[in-house]
Amino acid sequence: MRLPGAGGTHLTYCTNIHPANGWPAVFENLKRYAPPLKARFSPEAPFGLGLRLSAREARELLQQGPGELRRFLDDHGLYVAIINGFPHGAFHGTVVKADVYAPDWRDPARVRYTMDLIEVLRELLPQGVEGGISTAPLSYKPWMAGWDTGAWDEITRNVTRVAGALAKVRASDGRMIHLDIEPEPDCSLETSTETIEFFSRRLLPYGAPPLARELAVAEDASRAALLDHIQVCFDCCHFAVEYEDPAPALDSLHAAGIKIGRVQLSSALKVPFPADRGRCAEAAARLQAFADPVYLHQVVEQGAPLRRFPDLGDALHNAETACSREWRIHFHVPLFTSEYDGFESTQDYVRQVLHTVLRTNATRHLEIETYTWDVLPAGLKRNLDDSIAREYDWVLNEIRMPDPPIPRSPRSPDRPGL
Repeated sequence: MRLPGAGGTHLTYCTNIHPANGWPAVFENLKRYAPPLKARFSPEAPFGLGLRLSAREARELLQQGPGELRRFLDDHGLYVAIINGFPHGAFHGTVVKADVYAPDWRDPARVRYTMDLIEVLRELLPQGVEGGISTAPLSYKPWMAGWDTGAWDEITRNVTRVAGALAKVRASDGRMIHLDIEPEPDCSLETSTETIEFFSRRLLPYGAPPLARELAVAEDASRAALLDHIQVCFDCCHFAVEYEDPAPALDSLHAAGIKIGRVQLSSALKVPFPADRGRCAEAAARLQAFADPVYLHQVVEQGAPLRRFPDLGDALHNAETACSREWRIHFHVPLFTSEYDGFESTQDYVRQVLHTVLRTNATRHLEIETYTWDVLPAGLKRNLDDSIAREYDWVLNEIRMPDPPIPRSPRSPDRPGL
């Protein structure tokens, strides 16, 4: 839905919250959950959905044709302007872990999947509304051999190929769609610095010349096309885990000419460990309940330098060193509370990002993205319908509030370059 007085910004939620396997199951979830949410939060105006489709689901929808979905959206006052194209395969009911990044952007399968999503969104996007498809942060750092030029060349070629397809859609249909790369801890792009390096050292210098030839335009125009059609998905949870101050991070991306295709409103789990060793060990023991076998929960420990763990289980094996330190954990906890069984969240970080992007018109899309309801510890689980509504209530209430003060966080040191 469009937010009043917010420069035409849209607010939606990502349907990856709903477990589904196959397009029919996804469609049933839309039918069940979307109309009641629309009636509650946008009874008089269209209500947007952040559609999540796996590669299988996108292919099934295209084979069936989008007519039935379009009729459903029109009949219920709904629309789709953004799609989550990050996880290629199943996202619930199976072990995901690092497989969420596969296939990465070296693999033609990632390109095919993204091209299918472009065709889906091309059919669904309302005229005059800017659309976006989020995607993986190029690759997972353990899979990349540092300065492997061949791998980075392949990634750049594939991303440029998608940019060319999007530029052609814009020229033929007038529909503006961008690919939104989503930095994430321990991935090839995880910080604002690494993201800027990819654009400045890889995408623009090596992508612009072939794109200029493909589109038959000058190189300056092809660079502009790349910056229009390749943007960033700014996930609040991910950047908070990296201890990046939100305003400087957003400013640095803007200064580099990089646009924010969407902001995902998501909180990370924050654990300030006490100094007392006994209480520190007790806190670590209670954290075991969050170490689920489904998703990766990368951990960054505050310090100089920051200390990083690839998953919560790995961090807990080293918890004896955490006393008097803070952990930020890549675990998407609900937005509407900042306290979880004695732990905290980065809710304040979300609040800062939200007010910054609304004040600066930094993006056209805000997306609520809390997908871990089914792996939360049992005592924290709530009815899903009520939980989604509480997320909306929190965001809408924050939008009505005056801008909060902006505290500064310890900035993440630069990671190795691309």
